[in-house]
Amino acid sequence: MADGPGNGGVLVERGVDYGRGKLADVYWPERDTAAPLALLWHGIGTDERDVLGPLATAVSALGVAVVVPDWESDAADGGRAHLLASVEFTLALARARAAELATGSGGEFVLAGWSRGGKMAASLALNPLTAGGWRPSAVVCLASGFSKGPAMSPIENGPMTDLTEAAEAARPAETAAAAARPTPVPFHLVHGNRDTVVNIQQSRDFAVAAASRGWPVDLAETDTDHAGIVMTEYDESTRRCRPTTAPHAIAAGLLSAQTIASAAGRRG
Repeated sequence: MADGPGNGGVLVERGVDYGRGKLADVYWPERDTAAPLALLWHGIGTDERDVLGPLATAVSALGVAVVVPDWESDAADGGRAHLLASVEFTLALARARAAELATGSGGEFVLAGWSRGGKMAASLALNPLTAGGWRPSAVVCLASGFSKGPAMSPIENGPMTDLTEAAEAARPAETAAAAARPTPVPFHLVHGNRDTVVNIQQSRDFAVAAASRGWPVDLAETDTDHAGIVMTEYDESTRRCRPTTAPHAIAAGLLSAQTIASAAGRRG
């Protein structure tokens, strides 16, 4: 089902079956048939694609098509099948659009995520064999943590890795003997300095570790909290995030949107 035109020049295709019994919403810039693509993963909550609606709309209004899938971190495999199925879906979409536009390219898109979704995006970039060797054109991590945790990592299919340590170890290939190491992709981090869920120091440490090993990385710090980074606020009664018009969240959400759009090659 698709929402009609309007909404800031964004057309929303809702409830698309991307596989594994899960749905995604796809945000299309109106009248922009050549818009680049971004895949945006929500956080640890189950099936929260709606939470990222305000951010996805803002990104799409800047000229980027955005796929926002549901996924379950509490699935038996930690959500691995859902996340990888969403990558395959977006890859197929990118290739079909490239063929339609006869651009000679295909398979390139930005991988972005909020909170746990951002950690999974970073993990995939550092472990390219997870997706058959596919690499995103850039990674955007919004209020994401990078330290080891007790939960299973769906991307690495094992215990959570400290991605700061992984970034320090993953020096880009410099010799034929190092060819198996992942080639660097740009990392863009956005984090609120009032975040009490994931301390901003995690993004700072990851940025230093990645840069020290030759990975292109930048970190934007902004005056907001964990939910504000995606233009939302936490609702205690429902235990979910909801849209908000709080100035700090609007400003932070627009910064996140601009970061994703810029990573995709669009300047808003």
